[in-house]
Amino acid sequence: MQVILLERVAKLGQMGDVVDVKSGYARNFLLPQGKAKTASEANLAAFEEQKAQLEARNLETKKEAEALSEKLDGQQFIVIRSASDAGALYGSVTPRDAADAATADGFTVDKKQIALIAPIKELGLHTVLVNLHPEVEAEIKLNVARSAEEAELQASGKSIQELAAEEEAAAEFEIAELFDDIGSAASDDDEGDAPAAAESEETSA
Repeated sequence: MQVILLERVAKLGQMGDVVDVKSGYARNFLLPQGKAKTASEANLAAFEEQKAQLEARNLETKKEAEALSEKLDGQQFIVIRSASDAGALYGSVTPRDAADAATADGFTVDKKQIALIAPIKELGLHTVLVNLHPEVEAEIKLNVARSAEEAELQASGKSIQELAAEEEAAAEFEIAELFDDIGSAASDDDEGDAPAAAESEETSA
């Protein structure tokens, strides 16, 4: 099926290009999204008439997208989720979650603009692509953690495995200290009992 592109479409072509695509792709994505029209003579003629207007509108939205990209690119957003000790999420982080996190911090981002190769299913820092315009994109990081404190530690560069190891080491240290205290107390008791025992022997003699 031949269509004329009304905007740049990645891996397909630029605005005004007439390209061959699968009918399903055209009907389910390109046409309903307003990214293309069927390449009929009437539509080709209409495009030529509207070309200048379409290019001007595209340039305007591109400038807006570039301005947003400058602010958004490199930003980090926290997403709080329940997870196992090993860091596996009970569920996953979706494009909607990413968009909501960015929007909550004052950025206007739609879930359709979030490009996730696969759902995020573990704690940590995850780089996510945001398609702001056919020709403009930004990269953000999602800091997926079980708490704000954990997110802060992850942001400083520590992984869940390192945090777990530190907690385990701290717990072992506390247990060791506890046993040291018990041993020390028992030793003190023994020393206290010794003179009493000696005194008892002298009395009996």
